[in-house]
Amino acid sequence: MTDATTANGSTPDGSIPDGRTPPDPVVGNQTRGPSLFRRYGEQLALPVAWLLIVVFFSIQEPDLFPTSRNLGSLLGTQTALFIVALAALLPAMAGDLDLSLGWAGAFGAMVMAVLNTQHDWGIVPAALVALLIGAACGFFNGFVVVKLKTEPFIMTLGTGAVFQGFVLWVSDSNTVTNVARSLSTWTLQTKVWVIPIQFFYALAIMLVIWWVAEHTPLGVRWLFVGKSRDVARLSGINTDRIRWGAFTAAGALAAFGAVVFVGNSGSMSPVSFSPFLLPAYAAVFLGATTIHPGRFNPIGTGIAVLFLATGVQGLRIMGADDFTQFLFYGGTLVVAVAGSRYLRGK
Repeated sequence: MTDATTANGSTPDGSIPDGRTPPDPVVGNQTRGPSLFRRYGEQLALPVAWLLIVVFFSIQEPDLFPTSRNLGSLLGTQTALFIVALAALLPAMAGDLDLSLGWAGAFGAMVMAVLNTQHDWGIVPAALVALLIGAACGFFNGFVVVKLKTEPFIMTLGTGAVFQGFVLWVSDSNTVTNVARSLSTWTLQTKVWVIPIQFFYALAIMLVIWWVAEHTPLGVRWLFVGKSRDVARLSGINTDRIRWGAFTAAGALAAFGAVVFVGNSGSMSPVSFSPFLLPAYAAVFLGATTIHPGRFNPIGTGIAVLFLATGVQGLRIMGADDFTQFLFYGGTLVVAVAGSRYLRGK
């Protein structure tokens, strides 16, 4: 390059010595359009996919799927899953996993059912005991994981087995029936239009978690711990307290989800609630691919729950066998984990 050429290889008059036309000057960020498209495409991919499967099932089953009755059934029957997914979200946002939530919630709900049906406790104090038991299970998980500095995946798998033993012991391995009907009044029977009021409980919990995460100092520390625990600790954040609190709140929330589940059926089986854990984590990881791609977030989790619930409900209406539900949940979990890992890496 000679002294008469500029940084892009052109002469002062704008020409290039070899006769080529100089490139257009870069004004601002020329990749802004594609970047915005990619950004909003990632954020809205799951909501769009949800709308597409709604349209698909509506076309396939026009007399059954796009009805108010089906809407009420879909939202009502999946509320327990919604709440358990939000429970699983709490430690996930702090960088942990809790695989005991299904059994922790079942333990609390089983104690509630036994106290109400066999010891004549009112349903309200019995339900409060259930929430306390769930919180105690979460507190114990926080102790063995945070204070003993162990791997949450293995330890919560072990504590889940312990809670399972307690469920079988309390229930004598039997299904407890005839739980007070007043519980159903506060969960399934009372409706806003066709939607059971329990769905609005889950919606309110989701909004509270969102507000705390997005608009409070606790939420900032919480997300900071989930992103980089070591950096958060060096910044003066009490990471142990935040993680332990997330485990405790998750246990209480799982128990609340189990209480809602009992209100729907009026009974509690030792093995009926634990299967919620798989679709709950499918929703948590799938939710991390939308709204805030690469980050566990409550709004994304709520959309993911609706996506999963719609898919399962549509398959049932079309007459699919029960095993397709697990294929759908499991396949979604595999795709969701891979997608969220990819986006978190970006």
